[in-house]
Amino acid sequence: MDGGPRQDPMTDIDSAGLAGTDTSLIIVDDDKAFLQRLARAMETRGFAVETADTVAEGMRKVDQRPPAYAVVDMRLEDGNGLDVIELIRRKRPESRMVVLTGYGNIATAVTAVKLGAVDYLAKPADADEVFLALTRDPTEKAVPPDNPMSADRVRWEHIQRVYELCERNVSETARRLNMHRRTLQRILAKRAPR
Repeated sequence: MDGGPRQDPMTDIDSAGLAGTDTSLIIVDDDKAFLQRLARAMETRGFAVETADTVAEGMRKVDQRPPAYAVVDMRLEDGNGLDVIELIRRKRPESRMVVLTGYGNIATAVTAVKLGAVDYLAKPADADEVFLALTRDPTEKAVPPDNPMSADRVRWEHIQRVYELCERNVSETARRLNMHRRTLQRILAKRAPR
């Protein structure tokens, strides 16, 4: 050990990547400890941060003052964070938005991007990842993964995509996948394979 002060990993990057004069950022997440830590870390990077821990509160704040940046958790206790993303896109289409989730899958990532999100990060994401996602050049390509998905994960992702395309209708998804409804329900209830 070097004996020097330890730095919080949530505060390693400065605000060099912020573009423009409007640095308003809303963070919507129902994990209050994570929400507070991320808010503090983003403030140290130059953002003017608003927080909300419910979809309803996030929608109200976005309605009052649409932000230039947003970090929104996908699943909140009172609903889906994509509703907040959609409202931001309608109110302020140029806003740069990132979706966070502990239930990552390609289908919901595609939905988030179609609604206007610039990136999709699986939890636990640290402030450095969030900052880079919010400030990355939109023409810059993402780095390919070191460990690509397993065959089981690819199958699970395909099922999730069809489920999203069927508007989360289990019966219709099972019919299209030529799968028994109960089998599909068991797969949907499990976490994604690695």
